[in-house]
Order: sequence, then C-alpha cells, then structure tokens
Amino acid sequence: MSTVRLAEGENFESLLKRFNKRVQQDGILSEIRRRQHFEPPSVRRKKKEAAKRRKSRRNS
Repeated sequence: MSTVRLAEGENFESLLKRFNKRVQQDGILSEIRRRQHFEPPSVRRKKKEAAKRRKSRRNS
C-alpha cells in the first residue's frame, strides 16, 4: 500500500501529485490492469515469448 504524509503547509495538489508518483513507482496500476481478467498460464507464456521477440528485434 502506498502512503504519503501531508507536510506542514503543503497544499492538496502537491500531495496528490506525490501520491500519484508513488503509486506509479510501486506499479499498483499496472498490477491492477494485469489482474483485471484471468489469463491462463499458456496465454501468459505466449505473451512473454512475444515480448522477448519484440525486444530482440528492437535491439538488433
């Protein structure tokens, strides 16, 4: 769980900005998107292999 503490004299906008940055760094949103629908292990493996192929094509 991501938490941020309100500093003395800090406005809400800067607090929200720090919170959003912390959530992004912790990878919470990407984890939620990944878990939104169940993927069988076979589909996960196929996606991982496709990502490897794309990455190797980019680096070559």
